Amino acid sequence: MPLATYRGRCHCGAVRFEADADLDAGTVRCNCSICTRSRFWLVFVTAERFRLLAGEEKLSDYRFGAQRIRHRFCSVCGVKPFGMASDGSGVAISVNCLDELTPERLAALPVTYVDGAHDRWDASPAVTSYL
Repeated sequence: MPLATYRGRCHCGAVRFEADADLDAGTVRCNCSICTRSRFWLVFVTAERFRLLAGEEKLSDYRFGAQRIRHRFCSVCGVKPFGMASDGSGVAISVNCLDELTPERLAALPVTYVDGAHDRWDASPAVTSYL
């Protein structure tokens, strides 16, 4: 499927966005500490393909480790709908925050597993079933 525009939001709807993405090109599940604890399932888009529609004032940031990603979360409901590269080049969108994706569509999305826990973005972790 080619590039399509998806709308998404946090749980309470205070933060809303849209993005142009090709979900069939692949999604990512990572085993780093924050992705594992938050069950973050993502699709990457370039900064130009992401538009924050509402809620900038409700967003809080969390950074850790190498500080490469601004993990953005809603200060009202606590959901992290996306994270942004610190250099402004791209956005990691939570697939689970995209509106109108049926369980069947979600189940059919291709997933690449990455070993972020060991900074091995080019390799899969030994165990992925918990991601």
